[in-house]
Amino acid sequence: MVEHKRVGILTSGGDCAGLNPAIRAVVYHAIGTYGWEVVGIRQATQGLMERPPKTLKLEIEGIDPLLTSGGTILGTTNKGNPFAFPMSDGTLRDRSQEIIDGYHLLGLDALIGIGGDGSLAILRKVAQQGNLNLVGIPKTIDNDVNCTELSIGFNTAVKIATEALDRLHFTAASHSRVIILEVMGRDAGHIALNAGIAGGADVILIPEIPYKIENICNYIRKRQDLGKNYSLIIVAEAVRTEAGEAVTQDDLSGKSRFGGIGYYLAEKISDGSGAEVRVIVLGHIQRGGVPSTIDRLVASAFGVGAIELIAEGKYDQMVTWQNRQVVSVPIEEAIAKYRAVDPDDTLVKTARCMGICLGD
Repeated sequence: MVEHKRVGILTSGGDCAGLNPAIRAVVYHAIGTYGWEVVGIRQATQGLMERPPKTLKLEIEGIDPLLTSGGTILGTTNKGNPFAFPMSDGTLRDRSQEIIDGYHLLGLDALIGIGGDGSLAILRKVAQQGNLNLVGIPKTIDNDVNCTELSIGFNTAVKIATEALDRLHFTAASHSRVIILEVMGRDAGHIALNAGIAGGADVILIPEIPYKIENICNYIRKRQDLGKNYSLIIVAEAVRTEAGEAVTQDDLSGKSRFGGIGYYLAEKISDGSGAEVRVIVLGHIQRGGVPSTIDRLVASAFGVGAIELIAEGKYDQMVTWQNRQVVSVPIEEAIAKYRAVDPDDTLVKTARCMGICLGD
């Protein structure tokens, strides 16, 4: 019989659809199967730095609505590296020990961290420093966490981007326009590639495949010669200019973020093809809404898998989706690099064979 455990769970980094279903699965399996306690930690590692730590007791009763709710009931943050935490006086302080102390104050036997590669790297560093029992669950709409075919949030983001393309076909055709849809993708072009094929885009631009404006303009003109009066282009936000320069914008806090490649392309394509061009930046809409069927399933399987790792005493591991199964890999391996689109990937070949222009 597995001994009683008190398990903490937190969500870190950007929000996405599927976080709440993962929390729900953890609660169901930990409490329903093993009779353990589950403690939700609010605002990720910042909740562990509070005194007392900011928590939410999680019970099976009342947990079912989480299956269809977006975001995370625990809250999250993608600011404030605890090893160089920005203080009110402008200094940076190492607050990692406060997280370790918070873990012990709560009497935790293990911690489940749901995050992308950046969040998991920080959590692992803290866990290694404090000898904490950590299990990771991958989530990111970019789907760029290494070692897993799917991360929580990706499928919903693709579904939303695909629906946007479905809607844009009609207005583009009605006005004989080229419409550019800029989607998220901090390092990788998985959203653009998947949604582009599923949504019938004519041009797909991803950071992994260099492009030339001339090739895109020639493709648009060829379509016009065939009587196709409009074109849809989907582009990942991390795509650079033709000269290889990143296109970024400063947010309200002054932090530079990817964004604006759609407007850069619009000007170049308008000049090069003579087409009337419009730009839609999908933005955070991709993160919100009701989780898709796939995200609910994968998140549930990940939540169960994380509890099984704890029951087996297997720590410093991350659950992954490989060949329709949940298997675990060392977190160190999962964060060693990000998973980019392979230019020889099956979906890249699919796009080319369907006559979709990739700009190269």
